[in-house]
Amino acid sequence: MRKRGIRVITGELKGLRLRAPPKGRARPTSDMVRGAIFSMLEAMGVSFGRMLDLYAGTGALGIEALSRGAAQVDFVERDARMSAVIRENLKAAGFADHAHVYNVEVARAVAFLSGPYDVILMDPPYAEADRDAVIGRVLTSGLVGPGTAIVVEHAHRRPLPQTLGSFHAVRQRRYGDTAITIYRKEDVE
Repeated sequence: MRKRGIRVITGELKGLRLRAPPKGRARPTSDMVRGAIFSMLEAMGVSFGRMLDLYAGTGALGIEALSRGAAQVDFVERDARMSAVIRENLKAAGFADHAHVYNVEVARAVAFLSGPYDVILMDPPYAEADRDAVIGRVLTSGLVGPGTAIVVEHAHRRPLPQTLGSFHAVRQRRYGDTAITIYRKEDVE
């Protein structure tokens, strides 16, 4: 039986296997969905300069961004064991100097991190009760600049609204139970 795992799908580290989470600790973003996220961002001409990976899990999304040329990625993950997995994956990828891992709740990180970020990646647990409130806090925080793209991975059965304040859904895709919604301010894109 072939060993399954998380791998970097393209860029400088294409094919690198990342450490997987302990069974049941996280729901890593599939290769197909990760590829779709970055294809959509690239098609929109989004800069991969400074990125934020909220609900980071294994760090696969942020590490994929680094492999594709992101200058800096900040990872936020509340689970201490998963934060350790992210640090190990960053070290194995050789990107520890281009990242910082914050082992805190997302709502707390939104209060102390400073932006703006070019891209904010959000992959909250699909059943997260306060998902919409946290997204709202992110959108009204100093983490967001005029050109920031906010990417939210969510269950397709829990859709997100087309408009959140001055942000509009500019791309939406569905892959099985997973949906991707990308928001930007209405005057951008």
